[in-house]
Amino acid sequence: MTPQDLIDRETIRECIARVARGEDRRSAQLIGASYWPDATTDFGIFAGSFDQYLAWVVPGSPAVLLTQHVLGQSVIELRGNDTALVETHVSSYHRINMGTEERDLVISGRYLDRFAKRSGEWRIAHRIMLYDWVQNSGQSADWSNGLMGAPFSAGHYTGRAANDYSEAFFDSGSTPGSNSTSNVLKTIANKS
Repeated sequence: MTPQDLIDRETIRECIARVARGEDRRSAQLIGASYWPDATTDFGIFAGSFDQYLAWVVPGSPAVLLTQHVLGQSVIELRGNDTALVETHVSSYHRINMGTEERDLVISGRYLDRFAKRSGEWRIAHRIMLYDWVQNSGQSADWSNGLMGAPFSAGHYTGRAANDYSEAFFDSGSTPGSNSTSNVLKTIANKS
């Protein structure tokens, strides 16, 4: 394995993580920086071009209130200098508004990605989702009551698809003092 192989592998992992964060934050910018414009996707319940996929994921179904994609190991097989085949394990949590209650669902499977390197940049050219298991955890926890009987000291502690605390954390530049709770909350308020 060459030093360039190691760089390519880490760049591919960063790209996969960027997609997961983009899907969780419903960010067209993060997702768009990870797929080639002519990419295709096949999720079994949806298949289409990159533009169709982006319209499906961003803004996402209004019934899907929150997602969290947790990535496992990636097996990366470099094929020459410009193609890679990658299998990545993923478990994705979904909070679903069922109309009368919110429910928690975890879907676990694997992404099969074909990456292409163009002009020195790795991005996804094609993604297939394989499903291994699903778990319906039932009614969601009511975060308005805090955690384990202790109330939250502010409203930013629970995750959300849009206007999540992490967006302002990264927007603040993460310089000392700039990511204090008050500064980050001001950034969130200004975006709303």
